[in-house]
This record gives sequence, C-alpha cells and structure tokens, in this order.
Amino acid sequence: MTTEYLDYPDSKLTLKPLVEDQPKQSESEGEDPIARSVNETRERLKSLMGYEESFDVLFREMIYGGKKVGILFLNGFTNDAILTEIIVRLTYLEDEEVEPNALIRIFKEYMPHSQVNTVQKMSEVVDMVLAGNTAFFIDGADTALVVDIKAFPQRGPEEPSTEKVVRGAKDGFIETLVTNIALVRRRIRDPQLRMEMMSVSTRTKSDVCMAYIKDLANPQLVEMVRRKIKGLKVDGIPLADKQLEEGIVGKGWNPFPLARYTERPDVAASHLLDGHILIMVDTSPSVMILPTTFFDHLQHAEEFRQSPFVGTYLRWVRFIGIFASLFLLPLWFLFVQSPDLLPEGLSFIGPQKTGNLPIVVQFILAEVGVDLMRMAAVHTPTPIATAMGLVAAVLIGDIAVQTGLFINEVILYMAIAALGMFATPSYELGLANRMVRLGLLVAVALFQVPGFVVGTTLIVLCLMVMQKSFGVPYFWPFIPFNGPGLLMTLFRRPFLASKVRPSITKPQQYRRMPNE
Repeated sequence: MTTEYLDYPDSKLTLKPLVEDQPKQSESEGEDPIARSVNETRERLKSLMGYEESFDVLFREMIYGGKKVGILFLNGFTNDAILTEIIVRLTYLEDEEVEPNALIRIFKEYMPHSQVNTVQKMSEVVDMVLAGNTAFFIDGADTALVVDIKAFPQRGPEEPSTEKVVRGAKDGFIETLVTNIALVRRRIRDPQLRMEMMSVSTRTKSDVCMAYIKDLANPQLVEMVRRKIKGLKVDGIPLADKQLEEGIVGKGWNPFPLARYTERPDVAASHLLDGHILIMVDTSPSVMILPTTFFDHLQHAEEFRQSPFVGTYLRWVRFIGIFASLFLLPLWFLFVQSPDLLPEGLSFIGPQKTGNLPIVVQFILAEVGVDLMRMAAVHTPTPIATAMGLVAAVLIGDIAVQTGLFINEVILYMAIAALGMFATPSYELGLANRMVRLGLLVAVALFQVPGFVVGTTLIVLCLMVMQKSFGVPYFWPFIPFNGPGLLMTLFRRPFLASKVRPSITKPQQYRRMPNE
C-alpha cells in the first residue's frame, strides 16, 4: 500500500491510499447486503451517499401496514406527482395485507408503477438512486424496491443550429438520453434495433447507449466497439461523448475527426440503416457515428431533402468550397513567391502592392483574427453579435487595409477560405482543415514548391490514408479504391436507385431492396 503527501511549508497532509492499492474484497466478503433494519440503512447512507450532509439526498421514513419503510431519492431527480401517488396508495395498507412477506406483497400487488425492480446489493441501490431512481427499504427485508420515476430537467427537441435544413424535420437530440433513444425509435420501428446500455467511469458513472440493427451491423464491429467502451477505465467523463471518443478511438494528435457527430435524429437513423453504430451519452445532445470516413463528414442532410440533381449540385458546391478553403491560400501564396509558375493568362494573380508585413505573417494574423471573431461570436449575447460583426468587418478589416497592415488580396482569399470552412457540415473537420491550411502556408513560406508538394503528400498519407476508424480505411472509397462507393460519394443518387448499402461497414445484408 502506498501513501501520498501534499508538500506544504508547515505540514504534510496524508491522503487516502490509492484506489488501486487498496485490498480488494473477496467475492464472499463483497456481497454488500442490504440491512434488514431501516434505521441501520439510514446510518449506512450517511457514509455511502452523504445523507444529512448533502441537502438533496432525502430519506423519508413512513409506516405502511405496520411496517417501517424508508424512501430514498434525490431532490430534483424525482417526479413528485408520481411519488406522491405511490405514497398515497401505500398508506391504505392494513397490517394483514402485508403479511407474511411484506416486500413481495408490496412489489406484486400494491406498487402502482410499471417499472419496479428488486435489488439485493446496497451498492447497486446507491448507483440506481444516483441515476434518478427511487428506492424503498422495508423493515425485515434484505431486498430493496427500486422504482424508475425520474424527472430530469430538460429542454425540448429543437432543430440543431449547426445542421439546419430548409425542408425536413425540425427536431434534434437533447441532453437527456431517454429522449434521444425515443427520437431514434420513432424513425426505426424495427424489432432488430438494439439499444445496449453501459455505465462508463468510476465516479461520473455516465450512461452510454450503443445502438445498432442486429441483423444489419457487422457483429465483429459491434463487439469491437462494445469491448472498447467496457474496457475504458477512467475516473469520469464529465464532457460526455468527446472524452469517450478520445478514449475508444485513440487518434492521438491527428486533427482529422475519426468519428462523426450529429444532432439530427434522421441522420442518425439513416446511418443505422447503412450498418453503422450509434454511441449516445447521457447529458450530450450529440450522437457519435462509428465507423466513419473522411467523405462522411462532407455530407449534409439538405442534399437528401432536394431532388437528386439539385442534391448533387449542392454536394459539388460544398466540395469545391471545402477544397478551396484548404488549397486556395497556399497555392496563391506559392504563385506570389514563384511568379514564373503562372501561365500568361493568369499573370494578374498576385498582389498589386505589398504591405508593411510579410504575406505569410498577414495570413497567420488573418487566420488568428477569424478565429478570434468566431470565438467572440460564440461568447457574445445574440443582440450584440450583429454589432460585433460590423465592428470586425468595417473597423478592423477596412482600416487594416488602409493603414497597410494587410493587402486586399489577403483579405479576399482569407474570406473565401473562411466561407469554405463555414460551409463544412462537420464542425470538427472545418477546424482540422484550418490547421492543415496553416501548415501548408508555413511549408510554402519555407520551401516553396517542394514544401507544398511534400506537405500535401505527407498530410494525405499520414493523416488520411494511413488512418482507420475501427478498422475502416479513413480515405475510402479512393484508397482502397471502390467504384460503386466513389459514385455514391460524388453523386446523390435517386432513392430507388440506391439498392445497396456502403460496403465499407461490411453489413450482413448488402442489398437494401430485393432483387426484381
């Protein structure tokens, strides 16, 4: 057993032994039974849950049919109306109605609720109460009744601000897991749809739901994700899905997202039908889609709400904008440094005058400025955000050009790159593209043409081609090449023409529709 100390000037405070160094109980010693006395249970709750120290831990003691009953619940997590209804119902019990076995009689005949469980371990009762349930302890019984009458504070399912569509559903996921599951169940009424619940971490004990369609999803993929989640040994995941993603995907310092997030139930349901797996974490309005590829992050629900021709057009416009945001600035900067690379017809490309700062410094300052404006817009109250935008555009941009700090071309191309980033459906991919753009600008500034070529090659090879998301190549369908997958990526095909699922997830049923 090891002991840690805090090094203060005047004294040393002894900390508790580390959890992993504490002796573990044997299975016979670790049964953790429930006391048969309500008074003893009340005393145990003082150390287990901080009863009488935490004001929101409530333990109501009452007499039903001559039996003392203790009711344990958390203030703010319980539906008071339903709990009151149960208490009123139990007050009518007479002594002879709860004998000879009070717990069995109450459980089977007098508990007016659909979701009631019997629990025989005190630790399980504490965990379930901390999750919002209500526990009933009865004198003389070593089993507790746990009733699911949760009432979490929650907002309504509103349309996600980052995935808006002109036409289509206006509901979105919220921070309550049960509501999110219902939104998916409403769209997929398939008895093969599975919702596996798991608890992650030792302190937050966050509820994590893994959703998949049993006869569609690849069993090996399902088992891999399940094993990753259950094998995550951490203290807590208070930041929900993002910390869970880093724990199970493990991409390290790669800026490109290896998991796709969505706040739209229709998008999540569509991926389930393609053989993907959804990961939903309580307290998070985002749902994680696994596995994912780079081109999955370029799709938007708006493309599927329009006709195939218009949807394909919108997809190509988005592609052009995203790749322009990646390569337009480095290419223009390369032509400025090496004008001999330009053909005669494009000789007008390049700055007509130079500023007081080197162009690469202007680009870096402009990138940082755009990020500052984006963060300021997020943290600024809505009525003031418009005024802040005017200040940033007129005062900062215009005056910076007039004073010679920036040149017009830098502002122009920076604005185009910013539009491409904002047009990226995936917020995480937009930020990753910005990091790549900055890296290419620095490479071009240092090495010109070799810097651009080598930098682009290394980014594509190391950050995309060599990456995998749960065994799925990140740059599919280009590498490895897949013709049908490439057509599916480049074109929004008509609904009845999409007869097969993407092969990248290796679904159990490859065809969507039966053969004619």
